Amino acid sequence: MGKNEFLTPKAIANRIKAKGLQKLRWYCQMCQKQCRDENGFKCHCMSESHQRQMEVFGQNPHRIVDGYSEEFEDAFLEHMKRSHRFSRVAATVVYNEYISDRHHIHMNSTQWATLTEFVKYLGRTGKCKVEETPKGWFITYIDRDSETLFKEKMKNKRIRADIADEEKQEREIRRQIEKAEQLMPVSNGEAQPSEAEAKLLTKSDGEKVVLSLGSSSKLIGKEKVGSAKLVFEEPETEKKSEKVKDNGKSVKHGGGGRSALDDLMREQEKAKERINRKDYWLCEGIIVKVMSKALAEKGYYKQKGVVRKVIDKYVGEIEMLESKHVLRVDQEELETVIPQIGGLVRIVNGAYRGSNARLLAVDTDNFCAKVQIEKGIYDGRVLKAVEYEDICKIVQ
Repeated sequence: MGKNEFLTPKAIANRIKAKGLQKLRWYCQMCQKQCRDENGFKCHCMSESHQRQMEVFGQNPHRIVDGYSEEFEDAFLEHMKRSHRFSRVAATVVYNEYISDRHHIHMNSTQWATLTEFVKYLGRTGKCKVEETPKGWFITYIDRDSETLFKEKMKNKRIRADIADEEKQEREIRRQIEKAEQLMPVSNGEAQPSEAEAKLLTKSDGEKVVLSLGSSSKLIGKEKVGSAKLVFEEPETEKKSEKVKDNGKSVKHGGGGRSALDDLMREQEKAKERINRKDYWLCEGIIVKVMSKALAEKGYYKQKGVVRKVIDKYVGEIEMLESKHVLRVDQEELETVIPQIGGLVRIVNGAYRGSNARLLAVDTDNFCAKVQIEKGIYDGRVLKAVEYEDICKIVQ
């Protein structure tokens, strides 16, 4: 059996050694050959095949280096998009995951000498969000996929449409309130002209009865006058009763107008509650408490964090306040945080969803709070009983 043939122990040992990731400085990118030690790499550099590749490289070195740099960048970003699309992660972690593939494009064949230079390049070109911390460089992938951009555009369009619907609803309520206020004094004032007309009518009838008779019929005239007085008195009493009835009707009508207005406003509130009450409540910029007992071993149970991003409405990326670690937690395992009296909160569910408010009081017996909305179309409105689950502290 010849030397180093396929089934010899030496050949098997060489294949086992070549399986793992070797040192990058002993890798030749032009020949795509990995050497196990310095002596092997030196021998490879003196080989005829390597010399031919170096001649090809010498003819146009910039084009070859740019090509390798582009391939390295595309593969690195593809790995980021696939594995850490919505996460803030250390650059070294991503790089170690990337180079675990033996056939990857090596960094020593690109225009970047170190990982730090490559990370700064990603930040300058806007392909990743780059942060330098005492623990090293952290990067966050910026998704510029056309489908993602379209979804974001449609989301913003829906938000604008919801705001426009709320403003339209508010304008309709104000218009109906003004119309009801204009109708109330008119209904009260209609009774007075009718009373005046009835009084004038009875007087004119009485005068006709008295003046239509001659001197020979005084008794009849007196009787007529008496009857006229009786006729005059009866409408007077009837007038008073009608006046009372009319006043009662007007008061009743006025009270009915006020109750109808209250009913209308109550219906509008119920409609807003039905529209804005959702089964999801997470939003960016609020402080929540992690209530997942599965994370208790890692020290995250009942710890607070800031919602940095919402994924598919129900999952949030939470940056912990103490450790600055980023977790993905479902909203079922999160809880809203109530600030001190006077603190700012966001209404995360219900009729006034998305509005910022200031906490005025807390009712611990009924598990609700009193808040006053700040800014927006509902500026200054006081909500007396908002449940704890519908408000959450805002990061400042």
